[in-house]
Amino acid sequence: MNNKELSKLWTILSSIIPPIGIILYFIHRKSSPKKAKKAFGSAMIGIPVGFVMGRWVMPFVFGY
Repeated sequence: MNNKELSKLWTILSSIIPPIGIILYFIHRKSSPKKAKKAFGSAMIGIPVGFVMGRWVMPFVFGY
């Protein structure tokens, strides 16, 4: 595994739980900018996806 790239597990977790991505950004921003950028980007993608899922998809699926 390359130490300069964020693992797939952390990328997925950053998308699902955006605060994890933001925390990873601040942890890696000086030592590994590529990891930091990937974590922050995943978190920024996860925020609107979570909003859409919570606002429109979940009520449709569960009928409330």
